[in-house]
Amino acid sequence: MTIITATTYETKVGPRNGARVVAKAWVDPAFKQRLLADSTAAIAELGYIGRQGEDMVVLENTPKVHNVVVCTLCSCYPWPVLGLPPVWYKSGPYRARTVIDPRGVLREFGVDLPDDVEVRVWDSTAELRYLVLPERPRGTGGMSEEQLAELVTRDAMIGVAQVKAPAR
Repeated sequence: MTIITATTYETKVGPRNGARVVAKAWVDPAFKQRLLADSTAAIAELGYIGRQGEDMVVLENTPKVHNVVVCTLCSCYPWPVLGLPPVWYKSGPYRARTVIDPRGVLREFGVDLPDDVEVRVWDSTAELRYLVLPERPRGTGGMSEEQLAELVTRDAMIGVAQVKAPAR
C-alpha cells in the first residue's frame, strides 16, 4: 500500500514535475506544440496525471503577453504538476487582488512588466486548471533539459515570477 503524504506532494508530485514539463517544451518544439494544443494529453505523456490534474490548459508567456493564474472561488490547483498550493495562493487578498490589480500583485512578487505587455488573468475551476509556460530566459541555449528544469520555479508556473538565467 502506498501512503501519500505532504512530503510526496512537495518532492515527487510537486513543482519538479511541472518544471520538467516546461523544460521539455523549451527544448522539444513538437512536444511544445502538443502541450499547447492538448495540455492534459501532453502532460500525461510524461506520466503526470491524477487528482486535480485531469483537465489542464497550458498558457504560454511571450514578450507581449504575461499570464497569471488564480482561483477566485477556492483554491483549485494542479497538484500533479505543482504539488501543494502555497498559502498565499489560497489567501483572500491574492484571490481578489489578482483579478482587480494584476500588475500591482505581480510587482509585489517582483515582476514589473512594461506597459505594452498584456497581462491575462486565468481563473482556475474545479473542472479546469492552468499551468503557465514561462518564457525561456536568454543565455540558456546550451543548457540541457535537466539544467533548464532546475531554473523553473513553482511561482513562474503560476505566473507570479519569471524564470531567471543562472548567474555567469
